[in-house]
Amino acid sequence: MATKTLIAAEAVRLAAFHGIDQLRAALTGPLKGQIALVSSFGAEAAVLLHLVAEIDAHTPIIFLDTLKLFPETLAYRDALARHLGLTNIQTISPQNLSDPDNNLWQTDPDACCFARKVVPLDAALAPYAGWINGRKRYQSASRAAVPTAEVDGAHLKLTPLAHWTARNIADHMAAHNLPAHPLTAQGYASIGCAPCTAPSTPENPRAGRWAGQAKTECGIHATAKAST
Repeated sequence: MATKTLIAAEAVRLAAFHGIDQLRAALTGPLKGQIALVSSFGAEAAVLLHLVAEIDAHTPIIFLDTLKLFPETLAYRDALARHLGLTNIQTISPQNLSDPDNNLWQTDPDACCFARKVVPLDAALAPYAGWINGRKRYQSASRAAVPTAEVDGAHLKLTPLAHWTARNIADHMAAHNLPAHPLTAQGYASIGCAPCTAPSTPENPRAGRWAGQAKTECGIHATAKAST
């Protein structure tokens, strides 16, 4: 496993890059084979998955099935994997889930996200030195200053598309003939778990996530944890 010193050094080095340049520098650099991409296979996921596939189609792709996803998302995962030639998709699900009435998303959405997303993802990332995520600064006020590279707990965390705009995403999708998530045609600009996702506008894509609540994030992108 990579040392804390190496992870910190890579965070500094890779902060100078973004987009496919950052991905190439990370996936072929000192941490080669130790970095996974975490993908929701949501509305914009095809772009980052395409860029990674251009570099190494066997890069580990961690897909978190919360057991509350739209069936369209599960079908899109399979279709997009075939389209891009991805060969290392690892689907993980919550284990020992305590939700006997299957309504935790209503009674305590933070606890639901923690059990269905944060806990299983932490376990899935344990073997890796770093991970790649698809946040963009334009998506919401809470994401307006996300760094392109950081140390998050014991991991290097990369956000190569932080600077990209909705237009950049749309242009890349069109230029490379990438299939869209089927729900985008129904007005879903950001797609998560079915009970907690509603249609929204491209100008405010995450307004449809936990609509009507103060909640804006699931917890996997909480403020970077101190290195341990």
